[in-house]
Amino acid sequence: MRVLFTTAPLSGHFFPLVPLAWACRAAGHEVLVATAASYVPSVVRAGLPAAATAPPADFVELAAETTPELGVPGADVREVERRLRYGHGMVFGEMAASGLPGMTELIGQWYPDIIVSDRAEFAGPVAGARHDIPIVQLHWGVAELPEYRLGAEAVLGERLPDPTWVLDPWPRVLRLPHALPHHGIRHVPYNGDAPVPGWMLAPRAKPRICLTMGTLVPHIDVRGLAPLISETLENLADLGFDPVLVADEKAVAAWEPLPSVAEHVGRMPLSEVLRASDAVIHHGGQGTSLTALAAGLPQLVLPQFADQFENAAAIVRSGAGIRLRPEEISPETLAKGCLRLLENVSFGEGAASAAAAVAAQPSPAEIATSLEAIKDS
Repeated sequence: MRVLFTTAPLSGHFFPLVPLAWACRAAGHEVLVATAASYVPSVVRAGLPAAATAPPADFVELAAETTPELGVPGADVREVERRLRYGHGMVFGEMAASGLPGMTELIGQWYPDIIVSDRAEFAGPVAGARHDIPIVQLHWGVAELPEYRLGAEAVLGERLPDPTWVLDPWPRVLRLPHALPHHGIRHVPYNGDAPVPGWMLAPRAKPRICLTMGTLVPHIDVRGLAPLISETLENLADLGFDPVLVADEKAVAAWEPLPSVAEHVGRMPLSEVLRASDAVIHHGGQGTSLTALAAGLPQLVLPQFADQFENAAAIVRSGAGIRLRPEEISPETLAKGCLRLLENVSFGEGAASAAAAVAAQPSPAEIATSLEAIKDS
């Protein structure tokens, strides 16, 4: 069977696809990943073959015009967030429009039996539907996000096809209602490539707090988080914690100088850092949230935009964490939140229960077998 994976050129969208792509290859299937030319090197570094079906694309640059309103005092937060999501949907629609000719050509040449798409990559599903190829969508986040599809449809000028099957890595108990049935898949963390330093494997002398804002928030800092980072790290150290910052060097270079009390590990694979941590502060993105849930860590979540608010609410429902709304965030509230996470045993118990729920989902290997049945149905 030939399985074509299609992804937007963003790590938060591609990384969750990687374990299933590996599982398909291990099962003997042919696998190919289609994406923008600028993202091909990231796919190759994951050990997967890649085809460039769209010109180079930079989501941060394309989305810049849709984000400044969030910082305007007195703005209607819900309306601004709805428009932001619609605007992001239009950006994904623009990327799909630019990639549709190349995607159509690839499908006509390679003849995949099934397409597995990131939920914000729309060229693959549109081109696949025209060839009557089954579409499997990997859902990210717990929110339905209808604004994304509406924004993309406005750009593409056509209704997007519904997927044949939807895979959802969030445990059933944490999901929100959706229009289509969702089928579980276990979240197996893949966070990119980097060596693991020796200090990360050594016994910890004091509780370690990981602070990360994912791959997008440091570059689209619409709510002014960056100025708080240095003081937060200092506060955590003053409370007796060992703070570790996971953020790429390009973003950090634009921030204030980091305090010497904090370890900055760059873009270290998050799953490895969390195995050596006691709690995590993050923005509520899909990959970070699920990686932390899988690791069984208490979480302090600071949602900023898109699906992050619903993800944060799901983590609170799980009993594994605390959410701070944007207007509640300060270095002092972050430090107090971490103290509460580690002093209250209920958060550790909730995190352990959430980790068990993640592990109980069908493995990527099991899903790879299910894809064969979808192809033959």
